[in-house]
Amino acid sequence: MSDFIILDTKPAEQKTIKNKGMNFNLASIDEWIVSRQNIKLEQKVIFFRLLATMVGAGLSIMKAITILGKQEKNVLLQKAYENIIKGIRSGTSLSQTLREYGENFSDAECSIIESGEKTGKLNLALIQLADQTEKVSGVSKKLKWALMYPVAIMMVMFWSIMVLMTMVVPKIVEIFGDKDKLPPITKVLIATSDFFVGYWWLIIILLVGSVIAISFWRNTESGHYRFDKILLRLPIMGKVIQKVILSKFARVLSNLLSSGISIVESLRIVSDVVGNEAYRQRILLLREDIKKGIKIGESLEDDSLFPEMLVQMIKVGEETAKLDTIILKIADFYDEEVDTTINSINKLLEPIIIVSMAIVVGFIAVGIMQPIMNLADVVSEG
Repeated sequence: MSDFIILDTKPAEQKTIKNKGMNFNLASIDEWIVSRQNIKLEQKVIFFRLLATMVGAGLSIMKAITILGKQEKNVLLQKAYENIIKGIRSGTSLSQTLREYGENFSDAECSIIESGEKTGKLNLALIQLADQTEKVSGVSKKLKWALMYPVAIMMVMFWSIMVLMTMVVPKIVEIFGDKDKLPPITKVLIATSDFFVGYWWLIIILLVGSVIAISFWRNTESGHYRFDKILLRLPIMGKVIQKVILSKFARVLSNLLSSGISIVESLRIVSDVVGNEAYRQRILLLREDIKKGIKIGESLEDDSLFPEMLVQMIKVGEETAKLDTIILKIADFYDEEVDTTINSINKLLEPIIIVSMAIVVGFIAVGIMQPIMNLADVVSEG
């Protein structure tokens, strides 16, 4: 049997693909793809709950994270656990490690975890975060559905009209003779159809151009603020958007205050959570008023962005020193309001959509049938 003596050791070469003189490092590509992905809200909720359970059972953060990392099958989360373990081993706290992990963990989440670390109630802070993430995510999804539903219906209506005007109507009007003798409504229908057939490309360019122009405008500082103000003034949907924002504002602020974070710092964090530039700037102004010794209720009084009921409840919370508890009740109230309003909108939109489609189809039907009926009358008289 031969003996082998190891003279030198080198790390195994990473697997590469050679194609036309170019080397593609598969490991680097995989790492880049993973780095471009974000942790889903559902995954964060599970992470917070499992970690809370293990910490509550007496396990150290390092031990709990290591166990979670070993049982995780998702590549993105495996990478996240590796980074968290490296950070903790280097002497960094869990909250600071999560802050450095991109945009996956918000400032509000990291601040609540940091407070839990300082007070020795990390498991309670993690449970609180899981509940908050579920609630905020649920409300945001309802808002997206409420906005997508009418937009989807309008898109279906638009493309239906495009098909009718460019493919159906031109074939039918070919049977008509002298177009000068046609009824006015039929002439309007034919003119509309001719416009769609001749300038369909212009319609699409205008639609796409409008979307791009609005996107560029919204990315400017003044455009962002004005666009978000317009959203709040939309008929029907503006109220839903406002209630979702107020629910986020109240829930996150309540959790931050109950975690022992100062009101000034809490308002700074909340301003970035609400997701509306008009509210963000108003909350920052509120923060400056707090620094001057003005109470929240006084600062928000007679402000159109904050309903009178919310302001009065905040005043009660300030007077009774139970602001975090009162604000949490406000969040629960607005969650229920969002559910009720969205259900009402869905019931209201259905008859509006049916009536709108009936008007369009009726206009086309009358425009086509009227000359045919006139022709039948002429034949019967003859």
